[in-house]
Amino acid sequence: MNSLLKHMPEIATSNVRKVVDTINKLAHDYDHIENLQVWSIIIKHLPLLKTEAVFLLSK
Repeated sequence: MNSLLKHMPEIATSNVRKVVDTINKLAHDYDHIENLQVWSIIIKHLPLLKTEAVFLLSK
C-alpha cells in the first residue's frame, strides 16, 4: 500500500496512515492483537473505508 500511495497519492483515504499501520500490524504482529480491537476497527472504521474505496473505484 505504501508503494501504491507513492505512485498514486490521489487514492489516499481519510485515514490512510492508520490503514497502513493496521495492515502492517495484522501482517507482522498478529500474535499481539486483541480480537476486540480488530472487531472495533471493523465496526467503527470499515464502513467509511468501504465508501471511499467504492468512490475511488468508480472514477
